[in-house]
Amino acid sequence: MAARPKVLSIVLAGGEGKRLMPLTGDRAKPAVPFGGTYRLIDFVLSNLVNAEMRQIAVLTQYKSHSLDRHISLTWRMSTMLGNFVTPVPAQQRLGPHWYQGSADAIFQSLNLILDDEPDYVVVFGADNIYRMDVKQMLDAHIQGGLACTVAAIRVPRAQASAFGVIDAGPNNKIEQFLEKPADPPGLADDPESSFASMGNYIFTTEALIEALTSDAELDGSRHDMGGDIIPSFVNSGDAQVYDFSANEVPGSSDRDRAYWRDVGTIDAYHEAHMDLVSIDPVFNLYNMDWPIWTYPVQMPGAKFTLRGLSLDSIVSPGCIISGGSIESSVLSPNVRVSENSKVSRSVVLSNVRIGRNAEVRDAILDKNVVVPDGGKVGVNRADDIARGYTISDTGITVVGKGVTVKPV
Repeated sequence: MAARPKVLSIVLAGGEGKRLMPLTGDRAKPAVPFGGTYRLIDFVLSNLVNAEMRQIAVLTQYKSHSLDRHISLTWRMSTMLGNFVTPVPAQQRLGPHWYQGSADAIFQSLNLILDDEPDYVVVFGADNIYRMDVKQMLDAHIQGGLACTVAAIRVPRAQASAFGVIDAGPNNKIEQFLEKPADPPGLADDPESSFASMGNYIFTTEALIEALTSDAELDGSRHDMGGDIIPSFVNSGDAQVYDFSANEVPGSSDRDRAYWRDVGTIDAYHEAHMDLVSIDPVFNLYNMDWPIWTYPVQMPGAKFTLRGLSLDSIVSPGCIISGGSIESSVLSPNVRVSENSKVSRSVVLSNVRIGRNAEVRDAILDKNVVVPDGGKVGVNRADDIARGYTISDTGITVVGKGVTVKPV
């Protein structure tokens, strides 16, 4: 048997997540809760671990305490077998400054690569919801013979201007990397679709080190992986595309195959939760052939009393629905909903308390929010604005961590 290639995975988890405020007011974007019991970072880490890539460094920077704590408590693997998931804070190894961009984050952490001496380096983001067998992408990288492979998802050409777009030839070699082009190129087999970069890359180690070192010496560079490093590989003819739609994940259905969501805005975050709760979900959290791992919640099962009701929803352990009703919503652990209260099309994070005769509609409630008896969130836009709550473009109301909803 041929020896398996040695792989080091680097997860870029330093994102500030300004467009997810106030959810990122007190935590890094990859630490934002999702799907009841998960954090955003659990999805990329699960994909890597399930694909047997279990030497993982997570580069952190902004408000990283809850993220570091989650990784330390959750992602423990056998060190006897050389496995690890370790958070790596900004180290200022090259001077008294923080990371200047995603490429600079890796460059300042080159010691991780030099010490581990991998054959290949996987560089993935930490903010997206998807399933992917990364081993298949690695196989494609090796077979293609080029130094850089960029994962891409097919998007309608009419919408592709919002993304970094990949123009690739029939042999998958990338000819152009276009940042939000006005006229995105179509695909040879589907002219009405374009390749959008997923921000996930695989590199041959020596070539990555050389590219990062050269970029660090350029004064005009943004030191960004997508904006500078990938174009440098494209310009040298050494980059290829990996079509995410070709990825076969065990247990996936035709409906959720090739599902990928960037949850970088409040509306996208809310919409991705709504994808979870239908009878035939667009993204199936319950695929145990490719599980999404997280720390198990040490609480009793959800409890429904006084004719408490839940329809098309995810209700996490520790929740008590006491005479209230939940519809098309996702509740994180230890939420209480009291008599005659209604929660619909909402995302409710841990330890929220909703009193009697209250209503929460089209809303996101961060941890420890209290909605008192008769309180209303998401029902009257003018009232929510008067309280100073964040309102998204589509009218989703967000109440920040620890806030008690006050009458207007």
